[in-house]
Amino acid sequence: MAIQEKARGENHPDVAISLNNLANLYHEQGQYALAEPLLKRSLAIREKELGENHPDVAKSLNNLAGLYQDQGQYAQAEPLYQCALAIWEKALGAYHPNVVLSLENLVGLYQQTNVVLSLENLVGLYQQTDCAALAGPLEKRAAAIRAIKR
Repeated sequence: MAIQEKARGENHPDVAISLNNLANLYHEQGQYALAEPLLKRSLAIREKELGENHPDVAKSLNNLAGLYQDQGQYAQAEPLYQCALAIWEKALGAYHPNVVLSLENLVGLYQQTNVVLSLENLVGLYQQTDCAALAGPLEKRAAAIRAIKR
């Protein structure tokens, strides 16, 4: 990485990729204290060099959120996941795999924090991401379940 920083500059997006990759390795090894500053630096480079709404910024946000989630820092993870979701949806469209990944990450986070994920919660998530077509069948299923309970 030192060679890359020297050749391309400390704030080049390729340096951010290397920082992100090394941070992911540390994360997987459970070395969270080593991973966090690398992810934050990668995020800062990407925001500065690519703009705050670039999909690679969302990737950095998502990775930092995952680190926080694995450490039980759920309140720090949630807004990062939500921001990544918003960026990816706007940049890539509501049906892009990265948008689905963000939704899955939020669902996983909510499950870990004992937030009851009813069908209505999922409908809300889909509607926030302009996935109304996906929300419709869930709304019908939720209504059918409510009718059975009465």
